[in-house]
Amino acid sequence: MNTAPLISILLGLVLAPMLPGVINKTKAFFGGRKGQPVLQLYFDLWKLLHKGAVYSRTTSWVFRAGPIVWMAAGLAALLLVPLGRTGAWLRFEGDLVLLVYLLGLMRFFVVIAALDTGSSFEGMGASREVQFSALAEPALLLSLAALARQMGTLSLSGMYSMMSAQTLITAGPAMLLVAGALLIVFLAENARLPVDDPNTHLELTMIHEVMVLDTSGPDLAFILYGSAVKMWVLGALLMGVLLPVKTGHAALDAAIMVGGMMALAVATGVIESTMARLRMVRVPQLLAAASALAVLALVLVFR
Repeated sequence: MNTAPLISILLGLVLAPMLPGVINKTKAFFGGRKGQPVLQLYFDLWKLLHKGAVYSRTTSWVFRAGPIVWMAAGLAALLLVPLGRTGAWLRFEGDLVLLVYLLGLMRFFVVIAALDTGSSFEGMGASREVQFSALAEPALLLSLAALARQMGTLSLSGMYSMMSAQTLITAGPAMLLVAGALLIVFLAENARLPVDDPNTHLELTMIHEVMVLDTSGPDLAFILYGSAVKMWVLGALLMGVLLPVKTGHAALDAAIMVGGMMALAVATGVIESTMARLRMVRVPQLLAAASALAVLALVLVFR
């Protein structure tokens, strides 16, 4: 029995909450502060799971279902995404389309849960989330389409298992364009700078965080953990392009990819420490640039 896919899933389940901690620690280093512990999110999840949830009388079952579906869809997406050249636990032709739909399902339920509260601030955040996601999804799909064309398969596991250093040599420009597009999607979908500031407390400028203002207790834990898993999933898609290594040892391959994921978290922290948040009207231009990079990569692989 091949245990590599199971190892990939377990690493995602256990290490995903560490990514925000590495990002925050990197930002603290650049700010000359000690910062939170790298494992802070684990402590927060444990604390929230032992608290009770508070529900407004104006909300319905939609509000309660939002965090559960958010986390469940994120965990389902984790089953589809390979960690580097290690195949995913669930694989079939066209699974990349299901992955995009699962990410869309996560977004849909957290948006309608925010709208269910009747709060004008959460409705505003939901509107921004939908607008920017509608621009990020084409970039993600086009990037995966370029990889599928280059590798000749519509399966994520098939695409990433065939990625190698030779691929970067023969199709280097296209792969670098795909990596650039996936990086922008990674930052946008995970509500990171320069698209969104996860540490802000101004409702007028928040996007993702304002949608979960009324969420508390275990529901907030589901949101935070689902967000960490989503970051792991999108990060795995990016690092699978940038680190197409296969040593022949599953444990060593997994260790290399985990190191790459932590390096991506550090790079995200550097980006957030050296860049200011874009004005709202500039964010669509950044996401359009990601789609343009993906389209150009698709053109190159069709040549």
